[in-house]
Amino acid sequence: MSDMNNTLEDIHTSGCLGEKAEIFGSGKGNVSGFSSPSLIPLHASLQPTNAQLSKTAVCKGNRKSKEGEESLLAAPVPNPFPELIPSTVSSLVSDCLLPWTKSGPTQVIKVYNEDKTSRAVEVPTDITARDICQLFVMKNHCIDDHSWTLFEHLSHLGIERTIEDHESVMEVLSGWGIDTDSRLYFRKNYAKYEFFNKPLDFFPDHMVSLSSETNGNMNHSQLIQTFLNSSTCPEIHGHLHAKEQGRKSWKKFYFVLRRSGLYFSNKGTSKEPRHLQFIAEFSDSDVYMLLSARKIHGAPTDYGFCVKSTKCGSPRDLKLLCADDEQTRTCWVTAMRLFKYGLQLYQNFIQPHQKQKASPMRSISENSLVAMDFSGHKSRVIENPSEALSVAVEEGLSWRRKSCHRLSSHGSPSTSQSPMSNIALHMAQPWFHSKLSRDEAHRLITQQGLIDGVFLLRDSQSNPKTFVLSLCHTQRIKHFQILPVDDEGDLFYSLDDGHTRFTDLIQLVEFYQLNRGVLPFKLKHHCAKITL
Repeated sequence: MSDMNNTLEDIHTSGCLGEKAEIFGSGKGNVSGFSSPSLIPLHASLQPTNAQLSKTAVCKGNRKSKEGEESLLAAPVPNPFPELIPSTVSSLVSDCLLPWTKSGPTQVIKVYNEDKTSRAVEVPTDITARDICQLFVMKNHCIDDHSWTLFEHLSHLGIERTIEDHESVMEVLSGWGIDTDSRLYFRKNYAKYEFFNKPLDFFPDHMVSLSSETNGNMNHSQLIQTFLNSSTCPEIHGHLHAKEQGRKSWKKFYFVLRRSGLYFSNKGTSKEPRHLQFIAEFSDSDVYMLLSARKIHGAPTDYGFCVKSTKCGSPRDLKLLCADDEQTRTCWVTAMRLFKYGLQLYQNFIQPHQKQKASPMRSISENSLVAMDFSGHKSRVIENPSEALSVAVEEGLSWRRKSCHRLSSHGSPSTSQSPMSNIALHMAQPWFHSKLSRDEAHRLITQQGLIDGVFLLRDSQSNPKTFVLSLCHTQRIKHFQILPVDDEGDLFYSLDDGHTRFTDLIQLVEFYQLNRGVLPFKLKHHCAKITL
């Protein structure tokens, strides 16, 4: 882990651009296994109310009152851990998260979520998209896994885009018309920077090459390097459907994307300058996804996107394009983002991990939960990591057993779990979305990132007694039915016709998070909805 952190530090602080980007080409830039920097618990851990009476328990070792509120109502509480200086924690929070401390101008903005709930907040006028996401992560006690994203949603145009972490939110709002239905959305996007980790999944070989001026084919291992290095000339090419100006019809052309802009060929697949017609450049334009390409724009497929000038808001000014599949669309959109922002995207990608390394946040969170043993006459701190881990596991299993017993339809502890207890256990999980249709599940997973392992569980619409696991693999969403299995009065759940059985859906999810089993990919990222 230290070697990987040192690699990121070296990329950001020293060496030429080619040396920095070469890290990704050699496969050393994958930081998907990093711990989240938001390990400080924002709310109490999920434990039974009588946890302190059990033989072993995990006790809270760090507590902080709300600034300016509880400190006026309660007497000062001695800090049991003097080495944890509160100022080191507050200094990690951006000033923009505390707007009442800002002397500059502020503005009220409204942010929406998938369930159409919204919240108005007063923020400084220089706030960025990353700051807004950090603010709502804190206010809603979310786990900050760097996937939370702010989206620009233009309903009147039927388009949407990711607002990059460094972008000024007020500049985005300034481009909206007064009478237009434009919104900011706060939700997850697991695919936001996934192309830095797995470029091969985003850029197919047949679509990527060096420009005609360099006469050669690109080595895919150097793909990210060529995009970040402004002196190189990568090229994306292939066929796309384009909507003809002033007409309802779509026509297929051969397109070429270079640093200078987007072009199409008026003669087959020719790349000669006299055959290439200029479409758009990206210094003052952004790329958007079409929300309902077929229904709103009459596109031949659902994989539509467009280029919109920041100075124009009319539907007639949109450059509407459409791909034949999701991978093709993702390739074009990702390449346009890289051409527009270049090294800034890479800095957005590594910034959270650098803060995690430079700040004491991680060490504080590790000391904020202390394993204790209450089995003897005196309590003791468990210092052995292996013993502490076993204590945590035992406490979690004990809580689950007690929860099942309390919810038993017979009113007394039993070895078998009733259907009522199973429902109560999984209904509160963030990955479970009760009455969600197949189309809604497809839309939710698409919104939160079409990368391997994104999943959710839901009720089956066709069979009310079963459940469905919706999982993304190779940018396609597949659905697997979870069947109940009755074994002599005991109810189990299975994905493989009863060969592997689980007493509840939580056990099923935990198993397939560690084992692929009959699935094409392990469960990795769950789709979550929060209420703002």
